[in-house]
Amino acid sequence: MMFQLNLFSPVDTAKAINVASVPQRSPFRYPGGKTWLVPYIRAWLLSLPQTPRYFVEPFAGGGIVSLTVAAEELAAYVTLIEIDHQVAAVWKTILSDEGGGEWLTERILSFRIDRDAVSELVAQEPESTRDLAFQTLVRNRVYHGGILAPGSAPIKNGENGKGISSRWYPQTLGRRITSIVALRNRITFIEGDGMAYLEQNAHATGTAYFVDPPYTAGSKRAGRRLYAHHELDHPRLFEIASHLAGPFLMTYDNDEAIVELAQQYGFCTAAVPMKNTHHADMTELLISRDLAWIR
Repeated sequence: MMFQLNLFSPVDTAKAINVASVPQRSPFRYPGGKTWLVPYIRAWLLSLPQTPRYFVEPFAGGGIVSLTVAAEELAAYVTLIEIDHQVAAVWKTILSDEGGGEWLTERILSFRIDRDAVSELVAQEPESTRDLAFQTLVRNRVYHGGILAPGSAPIKNGENGKGISSRWYPQTLGRRITSIVALRNRITFIEGDGMAYLEQNAHATGTAYFVDPPYTAGSKRAGRRLYAHHELDHPRLFEIASHLAGPFLMTYDNDEAIVELAQQYGFCTAAVPMKNTHHADMTELLISRDLAWIR
């Protein structure tokens, strides 16, 4: 990809983004997923003087942002980093395991889902990364809110009273995985500590960073019940961000403590509208050195 000057239009924050207008690329139903943020990501990256050569997402989760950046060529190369071993197994299988995406798609299409089949699958000890990837995707699709953290459980009624099968879309999942496999030569996955990666690579140029950590700072701390790996030194993360050579965009709960932390490092903040999984109107914080591309 050649570096280029970009043209962009500021994002209007008067109303929440309609997620139905955003291409659904991730195989996950991820708690705290950022499908709603995709138009902001486009506007941010297109506002930069040049197209980033590298795009890094250190807390990848469901990866919708990185997948969009790769698919729409908003950066030449994308790196996803995730510390959760279950989630990492899915990304490793699709992106790093030759033939893994095809194997996972076949396994999904052949799985005849019901409550007994899910219980039997979850009770098994996975024998390989591929087995763990399939088990993880099944749990993610049919557990409450897609939550994989300890204590989560399968949904009971589901959509229209159809139980767990109402959340299982094998054909759709297969298509999404096939699309990700097609991008594999432009995406790198790392299982590891995203904050450590940022610290070790802060000097890198030509790199843009999307930083979406577990929401466990401030007064709300929703991430404690959503993620197995929710402990994070948030002040240290802000300090690391202040040393990044490339542009970054962070997202957080709209919380006074977070605003104060951002101000401490001279970062700009903007509260933008979104709808949560219960369709309630909320705002989240965008944090960066420059938010002139938001109006």
